[in-house]
Amino acid sequence: MHLGGTHATCQNEKSHQCSAPGMDEKLRLCDEFAKITDTDSTVARCYLAENEWEMEKALNSFFETNMEKVFEIEDSPVKVKGRAVKRKTTAHSSPGGCIDLTTDEPGCSSSPADAGKTTDATEEENKLSLVSWNVDGLDTDNLQDRARGLCSYLVLYTPDVVFLQELIPPYVEYLKKRAVSYTLIEGGEEGYFTGMMLKKSRVKLLGSQIVPYTTTQMMRNLLLVQVTFQGQELSLMTSHLESCKAQAGERMKQLKLIMQKISEAPNDVTVLFGGDTNLRDAEVAKVGLSSGVMDVWEKLGRQEHCRYTWDTKANSNKKVPYVSRCRFDRVYLRPASREGVPRLLPDHMALLGLEKLDCGRYTSDHWGVYCSFSAAV
Repeated sequence: MHLGGTHATCQNEKSHQCSAPGMDEKLRLCDEFAKITDTDSTVARCYLAENEWEMEKALNSFFETNMEKVFEIEDSPVKVKGRAVKRKTTAHSSPGGCIDLTTDEPGCSSSPADAGKTTDATEEENKLSLVSWNVDGLDTDNLQDRARGLCSYLVLYTPDVVFLQELIPPYVEYLKKRAVSYTLIEGGEEGYFTGMMLKKSRVKLLGSQIVPYTTTQMMRNLLLVQVTFQGQELSLMTSHLESCKAQAGERMKQLKLIMQKISEAPNDVTVLFGGDTNLRDAEVAKVGLSSGVMDVWEKLGRQEHCRYTWDTKANSNKKVPYVSRCRFDRVYLRPASREGVPRLLPDHMALLGLEKLDCGRYTSDHWGVYCSFSAAV
């Protein structure tokens, strides 16, 4: 997906001609749809994406469909960390029981002004995009709305790779129904766990493994996934490190293991790690990053607007009597170093989920982290 605000003509898989809007146009359409239907941007993205971003078709679909039935979730008990929560399964509302809210759109550059700029379009296609997000599945309030909110960001940004933390089984079932253009790899089956989503049309799965943290007290582990992207092998890693200030010792042990696994990757493989690390800067300084590993936020100039991913001053999902602003969610990159192998380097970072959903809450108590990477030989 191209993040510019322009249009160009392209061909889809069935060789039909289409005009796919860019980011600015999508945002404008979402605003217009929300005003007409008296809904929010999340609902707008869902309907517009399902209807190829054609306003008239999307509006017809909205007024002909009972919104609650489309996103209906049925309840049955499931245990999460020793307490009963509601297992949720999505209703079948299309042939095969799925509505793909994250389907691929034809790759187009964005506006008549940019039509014909094939070099820029090719560069964008060669970029790898990543989202890492602790979705706070353990908070079951407004779970349906917040899961739908995540899908709306997948529609808007169409990331190639998604790292998720604090998934629970109901959340996974929702994603399997709604995000069928992604391959979903789970880092567990019970309680809460991590997961990874790979864009089927762009990223090929080679294999995966779960590496346990042998002394964790919080069901934490490291999920490793091997893939190819644009013919290059990548090692993808996500984790949710031990929480709370008092668990610094265990958290640093987990970071050491992550750095060890990164170092073990061959030098023709690019390694990307992202997740909710719960790390404090002093803890990272004590452990240190392995040779060749960079902190993406630091590499991009320590941009202040991307610093705090856990921010109770701005995010009201957690009702706490204090203000805490921390950079818990981090992305680490170790580019391939073998001569002749393209090196992926970061070129952009942004925070996601900064707008409230229609339910009055945010998608998560964490902001999501979006990054893009360009290849250089």
